[in-house]
Amino acid sequence: MGREPEYFSKDFDWEKLKQEVESNPSLSYHFQPFDSNPPSLPSPSQDSQAWKQFHIRHSTGRFFKERRYLLKEFPELLSCDEYSKVLEVGCGNGSTALPILRGRDNITIYACDCSNEALERANKMIEVSNVGSVAHRFHLFHCDFSTNGFPKWLACDSCQGNFLQKQHDQFSDAEANQDPSLNNSSSLGERKCCTGGVDFVTLIFTLSAVPLHRMPSALRECFSVLKPGGLLLFRDYGLYDMTMLRFELDKRVGFREYMRFDGTRSYFFCVDTVRDLFTGSGFNEGLSLNIAVSNQQIAELGRVCVEFGFMGNFRNPFDAILYNFVH
Repeated sequence: MGREPEYFSKDFDWEKLKQEVESNPSLSYHFQPFDSNPPSLPSPSQDSQAWKQFHIRHSTGRFFKERRYLLKEFPELLSCDEYSKVLEVGCGNGSTALPILRGRDNITIYACDCSNEALERANKMIEVSNVGSVAHRFHLFHCDFSTNGFPKWLACDSCQGNFLQKQHDQFSDAEANQDPSLNNSSSLGERKCCTGGVDFVTLIFTLSAVPLHRMPSALRECFSVLKPGGLLLFRDYGLYDMTMLRFELDKRVGFREYMRFDGTRSYFFCVDTVRDLFTGSGFNEGLSLNIAVSNQQIAELGRVCVEFGFMGNFRNPFDAILYNFVH
Protein backbone atom coordinates (compact mmCIF):
# COMPACT_ATOMS: atom_id res chain seq x y z
CA MET A 1 0.00 0.00 0.00
CA GLY A 2 1.53 3.31 -1.11
CA ARG A 3 1.96 6.27 1.16
CA GLU A 4 -0.73 8.92 1.29
CA PRO A 5 -0.11 11.68 -1.29
CA GLU A 6 1.19 15.02 -0.04
CA TYR A 7 -0.50 18.17 -1.24
CA PHE A 8 1.01 21.56 -1.96
CA SER A 9 -0.60 24.89 -2.76
CA LYS A 10 1.39 28.10 -3.03
CA ASP A 11 4.61 26.45 -4.18
CA PHE A 12 3.02 25.01 -7.32
CA ASP A 13 3.68 26.88 -10.58
CA TRP A 14 0.48 26.66 -12.64
CA GLU A 15 1.97 28.71 -15.48
CA LYS A 16 4.92 26.33 -15.75
CA LEU A 17 2.58 23.36 -16.11
CA LYS A 18 0.56 25.24 -18.71
CA GLN A 19 3.68 26.02 -20.72
CA GLU A 20 4.92 22.43 -20.56
CA VAL A 21 1.61 21.02 -21.76
CA GLU A 22 0.72 23.57 -24.41
CA SER A 23 4.22 23.55 -25.92
CA ASN A 24 4.11 19.79 -26.43
CA PRO A 25 3.31 19.18 -30.15
CA SER A 26 1.72 15.82 -29.43
CA LEU A 27 -0.86 17.52 -27.19
CA SER A 28 -1.60 20.56 -29.34
CA TYR A 29 -4.95 19.21 -30.61
CA HIS A 30 -6.42 19.67 -27.12
CA PHE A 31 -6.14 23.45 -27.43
CA GLN A 32 -7.18 24.01 -31.03
CA PRO A 33 -10.45 25.85 -31.73
CA PHE A 34 -13.53 23.66 -31.98
CA ASP A 35 -16.48 24.04 -34.32
CA SER A 36 -19.04 26.06 -32.38
CA ASN A 37 -21.87 24.43 -34.31
CA PRO A 38 -21.48 20.67 -33.89
CA PRO A 39 -23.71 18.53 -36.12
CA SER A 40 -25.86 17.32 -33.22
CA LEU A 41 -26.06 17.31 -29.45
CA PRO A 42 -26.97 14.19 -27.48
CA SER A 43 -30.38 14.28 -25.86
CA PRO A 44 -30.67 14.24 -22.05
CA SER A 45 -32.06 10.71 -22.26
CA GLN A 46 -28.93 9.58 -24.14
CA ASP A 47 -26.72 11.11 -21.45
CA SER A 48 -28.68 9.38 -18.69
CA GLN A 49 -28.61 6.06 -20.54
CA ALA A 50 -24.83 6.30 -20.91
CA TRP A 51 -24.40 6.73 -17.15
CA LYS A 52 -26.89 3.94 -16.49
CA GLN A 53 -24.79 1.56 -18.56
CA PHE A 54 -21.64 2.86 -16.87
CA HIS A 55 -22.95 1.95 -13.42
CA ILE A 56 -24.12 -1.46 -14.65
CA ARG A 57 -20.59 -2.22 -15.88
CA HIS A 58 -19.09 -1.09 -12.58
CA SER A 59 -21.76 -2.63 -10.35
CA THR A 60 -19.23 -4.28 -8.03
CA GLY A 61 -18.31 -0.90 -6.62
CA ARG A 62 -14.56 -1.50 -6.96
CA PHE A 63 -14.32 1.33 -9.46
CA PHE A 64 -15.24 3.86 -6.76
CA LYS A 65 -13.47 4.39 -3.45
CA GLU A 66 -14.81 6.16 -0.39
CA ARG A 67 -13.71 9.79 -0.57
CA ARG A 68 -12.04 9.87 2.81
CA TYR A 69 -10.31 13.17 1.99
CA LEU A 70 -13.64 15.00 1.83
CA LEU A 71 -13.94 16.17 5.44
CA LYS A 72 -10.30 17.26 5.50
CA GLU A 73 -10.73 19.41 2.41
CA PHE A 74 -14.21 20.66 3.33
CA PRO A 75 -14.05 21.08 7.14
CA GLU A 76 -17.27 23.12 7.02
CA LEU A 77 -19.08 19.79 6.99
CA LEU A 78 -17.66 19.04 10.45
CA SER A 79 -18.17 22.49 11.96
CA CYS A 80 -21.72 23.04 10.68
CA ASP A 81 -24.79 23.40 12.88
CA GLU A 82 -26.51 20.35 14.29
CA TYR A 83 -29.09 18.75 12.02
CA SER A 84 -27.74 20.45 8.91
CA LYS A 85 -28.99 19.12 5.59
CA VAL A 86 -26.81 18.20 2.62
CA LEU A 87 -27.87 17.64 -0.98
CA GLU A 88 -25.40 15.33 -2.72
CA VAL A 89 -25.85 15.72 -6.49
CA GLY A 90 -24.70 12.83 -8.66
CA CYS A 91 -24.16 10.52 -5.70
CA GLY A 92 -22.99 7.50 -7.71
CA ASN A 93 -22.37 4.59 -5.36
CA GLY A 94 -22.34 6.75 -2.22
CA SER A 95 -18.59 7.37 -2.00
CA THR A 96 -19.18 11.02 -1.08
CA ALA A 97 -22.15 10.53 1.24
CA LEU A 98 -20.50 7.80 3.33
CA PRO A 99 -17.63 9.84 4.85
CA ILE A 100 -20.05 12.67 5.67
CA LEU A 101 -22.39 10.26 7.48
CA ARG A 102 -19.41 8.78 9.32
CA GLY A 103 -18.10 12.21 10.31
CA ARG A 104 -21.34 13.67 11.68
CA ASP A 105 -23.99 11.65 13.44
CA ASN A 106 -26.66 14.36 13.24
CA ILE A 107 -26.41 15.44 9.61
CA THR A 108 -29.01 14.46 7.00
CA ILE A 109 -28.13 13.72 3.39
CA TYR A 110 -30.47 13.80 0.41
CA ALA A 111 -28.65 12.06 -2.44
CA CYS A 112 -29.71 11.93 -6.08
CA ASP A 113 -28.47 10.45 -9.32
CA CYS A 114 -29.80 10.06 -12.86
CA SER A 115 -29.08 6.32 -12.69
CA ASN A 116 -31.33 3.97 -10.70
CA GLU A 117 -28.49 1.44 -10.78
CA ALA A 118 -26.26 3.94 -8.99
CA LEU A 119 -28.95 4.59 -6.37
CA GLU A 120 -29.32 0.87 -5.69
CA ARG A 121 -25.56 0.54 -5.29
CA ALA A 122 -25.41 3.57 -2.96
CA ASN A 123 -28.18 2.14 -0.80
CA LYS A 124 -26.36 -1.18 -0.45
CA MET A 125 -23.04 0.52 0.26
CA ILE A 126 -24.51 2.58 3.10
CA GLU A 127 -26.40 -0.43 4.51
CA VAL A 128 -23.21 -2.50 4.91
CA SER A 129 -21.09 0.41 6.17
CA ASN A 130 -21.94 -0.10 9.86
CA VAL A 131 -22.63 3.61 10.25
CA GLY A 132 -25.10 4.05 13.10
CA SER A 133 -28.53 5.69 12.79
CA VAL A 134 -28.41 5.99 9.02
CA ALA A 135 -31.98 5.03 8.14
CA HIS A 136 -33.45 8.43 9.00
CA ARG A 137 -30.41 10.43 7.80
CA PHE A 138 -29.87 9.15 4.27
CA HIS A 139 -32.53 9.64 1.61
CA LEU A 140 -32.09 8.63 -2.04
CA PHE A 141 -34.09 9.89 -4.99
CA HIS A 142 -33.87 9.70 -8.78
CA CYS A 143 -33.20 13.02 -10.51
CA ASP A 144 -31.32 14.51 -13.46
CA PHE A 145 -30.77 18.00 -12.12
CA SER A 146 -29.48 19.28 -15.46
CA THR A 147 -32.77 18.64 -17.26
CA ASN A 148 -35.68 18.21 -14.84
CA GLY A 149 -34.60 20.24 -11.84
CA PHE A 150 -35.07 19.18 -8.24
CA PRO A 151 -38.41 17.99 -6.81
CA LYS A 152 -40.51 20.57 -4.99
CA TRP A 153 -40.44 18.60 -1.75
CA LEU A 154 -36.81 19.70 -1.43
CA ALA A 155 -37.65 23.41 -1.60
CA CYS A 156 -41.15 24.43 -2.65
CA ASP A 157 -41.94 27.55 -4.69
CA SER A 158 -42.96 29.42 -1.54
CA CYS A 159 -39.70 28.69 0.25
CA GLN A 160 -37.63 29.49 -2.83
CA GLY A 161 -39.45 32.82 -3.01
CA ASN A 162 -38.60 33.43 0.64
CA PHE A 163 -34.94 32.68 -0.09
CA LEU A 164 -34.95 35.31 -2.84
CA GLN A 165 -36.75 37.81 -0.61
CA LYS A 166 -34.14 37.37 2.07
CA GLN A 167 -31.43 37.95 -0.52
CA HIS A 168 -33.23 41.11 -1.65
CA ASP A 169 -33.51 42.33 1.93
CA GLN A 170 -29.77 41.85 2.32
CA PHE A 171 -29.15 44.36 -0.43
CA SER A 172 -31.95 46.77 0.49
CA ASP A 173 -30.86 46.81 4.14
CA ALA A 174 -34.41 46.01 5.15
CA GLU A 175 -33.49 43.60 7.91
CA ALA A 176 -36.50 44.63 9.98
CA ASN A 177 -38.85 43.25 7.36
CA GLN A 178 -37.31 39.78 7.23
CA ASP A 179 -39.27 36.76 8.33
CA PRO A 180 -37.19 35.24 11.17
CA SER A 181 -38.38 31.75 10.22
CA LEU A 182 -36.98 31.79 6.68
CA ASN A 183 -33.87 29.87 7.66
CA ASN A 184 -35.43 28.00 10.56
CA SER A 185 -35.72 24.29 9.82
CA SER A 186 -38.11 23.55 12.66
CA SER A 187 -40.52 26.27 11.54
CA LEU A 188 -40.44 24.96 7.98
CA GLY A 189 -41.03 21.48 9.28
CA GLU A 190 -44.16 22.69 11.05
CA ARG A 191 -45.48 24.04 7.75
CA LYS A 192 -44.92 20.63 6.19
CA CYS A 193 -44.54 22.29 2.78
CA CYS A 194 -41.11 20.77 2.03
CA THR A 195 -37.75 20.13 3.67
CA GLY A 196 -37.09 23.86 3.65
CA GLY A 197 -34.03 23.76 1.42
CA VAL A 198 -30.54 22.55 2.31
CA ASP A 199 -27.50 23.98 4.07
CA PHE A 200 -24.97 22.39 1.72
CA VAL A 201 -24.92 21.19 -1.88
CA THR A 202 -22.05 18.92 -2.93
CA LEU A 203 -21.00 18.64 -6.57
CA ILE A 204 -18.07 16.20 -6.49
CA PHE A 205 -16.96 15.23 -10.00
CA THR A 206 -20.54 15.73 -11.20
CA LEU A 207 -20.70 19.00 -13.12
CA SER A 208 -18.02 17.89 -15.60
CA ALA A 209 -20.36 15.07 -16.68
CA VAL A 210 -23.03 17.60 -17.70
CA PRO A 211 -22.87 19.00 -21.26
CA LEU A 212 -21.46 22.52 -21.13
CA HIS A 213 -24.61 24.12 -22.57
CA ARG A 214 -26.69 22.67 -19.69
CA MET A 215 -24.34 23.69 -16.86
CA PRO A 216 -25.83 27.18 -16.23
CA SER A 217 -29.37 25.87 -15.74
CA ALA A 218 -28.06 23.00 -13.59
CA LEU A 219 -26.27 25.45 -11.28
CA ARG A 220 -29.34 27.66 -11.05
CA GLU A 221 -31.21 24.60 -9.79
CA CYS A 222 -28.59 24.13 -7.07
CA PHE A 223 -28.87 27.80 -6.15
CA SER A 224 -32.66 27.55 -5.89
CA VAL A 225 -32.64 24.87 -3.14
CA LEU A 226 -29.73 26.27 -1.13
CA LYS A 227 -30.73 28.26 1.95
CA PRO A 228 -29.51 31.86 2.24
CA GLY A 229 -25.97 31.60 3.54
CA GLY A 230 -25.70 27.99 2.42
CA LEU A 231 -22.50 26.62 0.90
CA LEU A 232 -21.98 24.74 -2.34
CA LEU A 233 -18.91 22.49 -2.26
CA PHE A 234 -17.47 21.77 -5.67
CA ARG A 235 -14.61 19.57 -6.82
CA ASP A 236 -13.96 18.55 -10.39
CA TYR A 237 -11.47 18.05 -13.20
CA GLY A 238 -9.09 20.90 -13.97
CA LEU A 239 -7.45 21.94 -17.18
CA TYR A 240 -4.26 19.95 -17.98
CA ASP A 241 -5.41 17.01 -15.85
CA MET A 242 -3.87 13.75 -17.04
CA THR A 243 -7.35 12.39 -17.71
CA MET A 244 -7.81 15.15 -20.26
CA LEU A 245 -4.42 14.67 -21.89
CA ARG A 246 -5.07 10.95 -22.39
CA PHE A 247 -8.14 11.59 -24.55
CA GLU A 248 -7.49 11.09 -28.24
CA LEU A 249 -8.42 13.61 -30.91
CA ASP A 250 -11.59 11.81 -32.01
CA LYS A 251 -13.01 12.00 -28.45
CA ARG A 252 -13.28 15.78 -28.54
CA VAL A 253 -16.91 16.94 -28.67
CA GLY A 254 -16.25 20.57 -27.75
CA PHE A 255 -13.57 22.91 -26.43
CA ARG A 256 -12.17 21.14 -23.34
CA GLU A 257 -15.09 18.70 -23.61
CA TYR A 258 -14.69 14.99 -24.38
CA MET A 259 -16.85 11.90 -24.77
CA ARG A 260 -15.71 8.40 -23.88
CA PHE A 261 -16.48 5.32 -25.95
CA ASP A 262 -19.48 4.58 -23.72
CA GLY A 263 -21.14 7.97 -24.22
CA THR A 264 -20.21 9.45 -20.84
CA ARG A 265 -18.49 12.81 -21.00
CA SER A 266 -16.04 15.03 -19.13
CA TYR A 267 -15.38 18.74 -19.21
CA PHE A 268 -12.13 20.21 -17.88
CA PHE A 269 -12.42 23.51 -16.04
CA CYS A 270 -10.22 26.53 -15.71
CA VAL A 271 -10.69 28.99 -12.85
CA ASP A 272 -12.28 31.68 -15.02
CA THR A 273 -14.87 29.29 -16.46
CA VAL A 274 -15.95 28.10 -13.02
CA ARG A 275 -16.07 31.66 -11.68
CA ASP A 276 -18.25 32.77 -14.59
CA LEU A 277 -20.56 29.75 -14.32
CA PHE A 278 -21.17 30.13 -10.59
CA THR A 279 -21.43 33.89 -10.31
CA GLY A 280 -23.65 33.91 -13.39
CA SER A 281 -25.99 31.53 -11.55
CA GLY A 282 -26.35 33.78 -8.51
CA PHE A 283 -23.60 32.55 -6.22
CA ASN A 284 -21.53 35.00 -4.21
CA GLU A 285 -17.86 34.52 -4.97
CA GLY A 286 -15.72 36.23 -2.34
CA LEU A 287 -13.05 33.55 -2.72
CA SER A 288 -9.30 33.07 -2.43
CA LEU A 289 -7.40 30.70 -4.70
CA ASN A 290 -4.96 27.92 -3.93
CA ILE A 291 -3.49 25.40 -6.36
CA ALA A 292 -2.21 22.04 -5.20
CA VAL A 293 -0.83 18.86 -6.73
CA SER A 294 0.41 15.60 -5.31
CA ASN A 295 4.18 15.33 -5.16
CA GLN A 296 3.84 11.73 -6.38
CA GLN A 297 2.38 12.86 -9.68
CA ILE A 298 4.26 16.00 -10.72
CA ALA A 299 6.70 13.97 -12.82
CA GLU A 300 3.89 12.98 -15.18
CA LEU A 301 2.45 16.50 -15.30
CA GLY A 302 0.19 15.77 -12.38
CA ARG A 303 -3.50 15.17 -11.99
CA VAL A 304 -4.74 18.68 -11.58
CA CYS A 305 -8.28 19.26 -10.34
CA VAL A 306 -10.16 22.39 -9.47
CA GLU A 307 -12.02 22.47 -6.20
CA PHE A 308 -14.20 25.36 -5.17
CA GLY A 309 -16.32 26.37 -2.22
CA PHE A 310 -19.06 28.88 -3.03
CA MET A 311 -21.37 30.74 -0.72
CA GLY A 312 -25.03 30.66 -1.73
CA ASN A 313 -27.73 33.30 -1.90
CA PHE A 314 -25.43 36.20 -0.93
CA ARG A 315 -25.95 35.51 2.75
CA ASN A 316 -22.38 35.16 4.00
CA PRO A 317 -21.99 33.99 7.63
CA PHE A 318 -18.48 32.65 6.99
CA ASP A 319 -15.86 32.95 4.29
CA ALA A 320 -16.02 30.68 1.26
CA ILE A 321 -12.71 29.33 0.03
CA LEU A 322 -11.73 28.41 -3.50
CA TYR A 323 -9.42 25.42 -3.65
CA ASN A 324 -7.58 23.73 -6.49
CA PHE A 325 -6.55 20.21 -5.49
CA VAL A 326 -5.49 16.85 -6.79
CA HIS A 327 -8.06 14.10 -7.32
